[in-house]
Amino acid sequence: MQVTDFLEVLDQEGRLLAAAAAAAGPGADVPPCPGWRVRDLVRHLGAVHRWAAALVAGRATARPPFGDPPEPADDELVSWYRDSHRLVVDTLAAAPADLECWTFHPAPNPSPLAFWARRQAHETAVHRYDAESARGGEPSPIARDFAVDGIDELLRGFHARDQSRLRSEQPRVLRVRAVDAGPDAVWTVRLTAGPALTVRTAEGEAEAELSGAADQLYLALWNRTAIPQVTGDPALATLWRERSGI
Repeated sequence: MQVTDFLEVLDQEGRLLAAAAAAAGPGADVPPCPGWRVRDLVRHLGAVHRWAAALVAGRATARPPFGDPPEPADDELVSWYRDSHRLVVDTLAAAPADLECWTFHPAPNPSPLAFWARRQAHETAVHRYDAESARGGEPSPIARDFAVDGIDELLRGFHARDQSRLRSEQPRVLRVRAVDAGPDAVWTVRLTAGPALTVRTAEGEAEAELSGAADQLYLALWNRTAIPQVTGDPALATLWRERSGI
């Protein structure tokens, strides 16, 4: 996917999130995020948008402090979020292709601009699902190619970081497969006491496989829904649920 593709998704997902938050109301529970209400979700994501926009606009070369999220009043919450979302979309759209700034995980990206467009698009898509869960009703669809990209970012980006808790004292091998996205949509995750090592191929034998349609698997790997299908050792699916939180 290209930067323009991610920006298009980011724009759409933020609009959907705002509409869902308005329909649910600020006090509604967010089922995928125990302990959160819609106001917590919207404040969090709006603050992330503003933080990322400032980082990109300022060409930050190190991680800037995040600080405490703003606390707009309930009757201003959705409007404040829409302004936050528009700020990050417009900032990324105006940034040069050769942007140099800080990024925070090693997932393959052609540039810092691609990193931030990608990261904000996936952050918003997952939280849009959360907001729609609070609202109730059928959630908006997730495009297959975007879901595959998000699985790749999660496995080869977040869980390659030192901060990842997805580890096993005994070496284990896990396969992840999006069954509707062709032969390239498969990952082999080698778990050790250090950060996971993931390659995008069915490399060697695996002790368990997590699989499903790309959109379902995307949400499941972000611990929003149940894993569609588990074959092999179910303990690896349990390990994922218990240790893969970001």
